[in-house]
Amino acid sequence: FKLILKTIADVGLVGFPNAGKSSLIGLLTEAAPRTASYPFTTLQPSVGVVHYPDTYERLTLADIPGLIEGAHQNRGLGHRFLRHIERCRLLLIMLDMAGTDGRSPLEDYQQLMDELRLYDETLMDKPRIIVANKMDESSAQKNIKAFRKKVKSPIMELSCLSEVGLMQLKEELYERIVQARS
Repeated sequence: FKLILKTIADVGLVGFPNAGKSSLIGLLTEAAPRTASYPFTTLQPSVGVVHYPDTYERLTLADIPGLIEGAHQNRGLGHRFLRHIERCRLLLIMLDMAGTDGRSPLEDYQQLMDELRLYDETLMDKPRIIVANKMDESSAQKNIKAFRKKVKSPIMELSCLSEVGLMQLKEELYERIVQARS
């Protein structure tokens, strides 16, 4: 019973600003988060419900505001954001695979994992899905090849803009959450 009260959502979207977290929750749920092409448009978690009409199931998805380096030391709004992450059953690590703003998807991933680990080592035991977003951009194809050489975990490719990979992700979330609830 205590776990139920502490859980903010089934799935927590984790990533740096502008990775596409708000766009994804807007596509999968009826939530209407603010989206813009500048960092920190999401300042507090937004929770939406993903419906599966064929099975009458549903799951909740939380758009966690973007993390920054040093969040584990409470830099920015670090602990406020990280507290929400620990309250989710499954973490969806969302990366801007196009490397917008000169970012490195591999460095972003490593920083996110470091921030989670440094905040609370037990977060590393949480189930997670790595999602490579913005795969419709040409630089993403080059970046995903380099990323796959370094990160051996399964990676789902997605484009929130063109909605490619959206249904596969929705099905994967369903499988993982239904299994976790059992």
